[in-house]
Amino acid sequence: MKIAIGSDHGGYNLKEAIKNHLEEKGIEYKDFGTSSTESVDYPEFGMKVAEAVKSGDYDRGIVCCGTGIGISISANKVTGIRCAVVSDTFSAEMSRAHNNANVLALGERVVGQGLALKIVDVWLKEEFEGGRHERRVGKITDIETKYFKG
Repeated sequence: MKIAIGSDHGGYNLKEAIKNHLEEKGIEYKDFGTSSTESVDYPEFGMKVAEAVKSGDYDRGIVCCGTGIGISISANKVTGIRCAVVSDTFSAEMSRAHNNANVLALGERVVGQGLALKIVDVWLKEEFEGGRHERRVGKITDIETKYFKG
């Protein structure tokens, strides 16, 4: 599995902890920035990770900002991305099993590092159940297609 990862300044420290965690588990990743806690704009990094996942070069993505909200909204603007803001392990599991989320968003100011790493583990392990959920995810894609003006 290959992971695209990125953050703004508010999620930088959490992103670095997640990178170390992925390395310890032997999971391949690429960091799409930022490279410090100096103030930057989260849309740039949410978009970079989302585009990397959309391209197929990466299986999934992880994005971090202060709350996870802004960067997730940015990632979700990329066609084909289903980015879920998660702050507990059950939601991480369900975002994959029922929603086939391909990008995970975490808030450094919301979720402690220990819990965040558990969330990452659950989210990476969980697979999409398909079945009745496939129909629902398809309806999400239909909405996206209806409003895409590309």
